[in-house]
Amino acid sequence: QVQLVESGGGLVQPGGSLRLSCAASGSIASINDMRWYRQAPGRERELVATITRGGSTSFADSVKGRFTISRDYAKNTVYLQMNSLKPEDTARYYCNVDAGLYYYWGQGTQVTVSS
Repeated sequence: QVQLVESGGGLVQPGGSLRLSCAASGSIASINDMRWYRQAPGRERELVATITRGGSTSFADSVKGRFTISRDYAKNTVYLQMNSLKPEDTARYYCNVDAGLYYYWGQGTQVTVSS
């Protein structure tokens, strides 16, 4: 079992920045890829960014050049640095990891971009 706790969401003006954190606990040695998803009201959940066990990263086209994902192996934490935020980035952001045969989700953290 892996437990995930996200933090760092909030209200920010367009053009602003936020850093989300997701701390993992439990069977952390089994964690492979770590991901951030987001879901806006009335829309499907979408993959935002991935970081592999080896540190390779990938991003959705909509956030390329604005978001970065990083991983602190000592703290078992994944971060999502979000810059140049836009109103369309407003969503609930979820951390996701795959560990062995299973996928685990956090409870999500709300990001609202509005003036």
